[in-house]
Amino acid sequence: MNFLTATAASAALAQDSLMTLTEPVQESINVWDMAVKGGWIMVVLALLSVVGIYIFFERFTTIRAAMKKNPYFMDRMHDNLKDNDVKSAINYCHNQGTPLSRVIEKGLKAYDLSTSYIRQAMDNSAGLEIAKLEKGLPVLSTIAAVGPMIGFLGTVTGMVQAFWEMSNAGNNIDVSLLSGGIYEAMITTVGGLVVGIVAIFAYNYLVALVDRVQNDIEGEIISFMEIASEIKEKK
Repeated sequence: MNFLTATAASAALAQDSLMTLTEPVQESINVWDMAVKGGWIMVVLALLSVVGIYIFFERFTTIRAAMKKNPYFMDRMHDNLKDNDVKSAINYCHNQGTPLSRVIEKGLKAYDLSTSYIRQAMDNSAGLEIAKLEKGLPVLSTIAAVGPMIGFLGTVTGMVQAFWEMSNAGNNIDVSLLSGGIYEAMITTVGGLVVGIVAIFAYNYLVALVDRVQNDIEGEIISFMEIASEIKEKK
């Protein structure tokens, strides 16, 4: 009886050992390995990422500088216009070197004309200043749209390659051949989606900053027109 029990225990132990040996080993994966297996499509996505990152930080720095406000700017305009010293006001705006000051400077240069012409001159200048701030944003928007499409292109070409290899394998079809090809093809989709998602968030954030600058300029234009109208009426 003891012999049978020992034999059964030995058999169970041997079966457990065999299952342990045949159990698949879980391999870890990192981002670099995924990128390398993605092929040349991942190189294209990496280049798009570099361009997108450069545009974002360059535009972010420029827009943030344009958002800086001088709390005494309009007070200075009021004092100069009240003293009929338009030239000093123009020089002050020129030295400020901000989008707002350049817009107001256009209005000051047309100060002797009608108020409607002054407003039109400043509106035109404001449009040009906003266009300067939006430089590069269309490229960032294009990256956000094209990134996922390029990733999907890599997936399609990878799938075609995988099935081509299977067709050439004939009767020696290996499941790992197909799964490996699909695995590598899907990596490009992941890369494209990551590039697209990050780019669209960056684009929308920069657009929101530009809108804030535009609203600030519009508000200051209105304040300047009120000052100019008030002073002209008193003369």
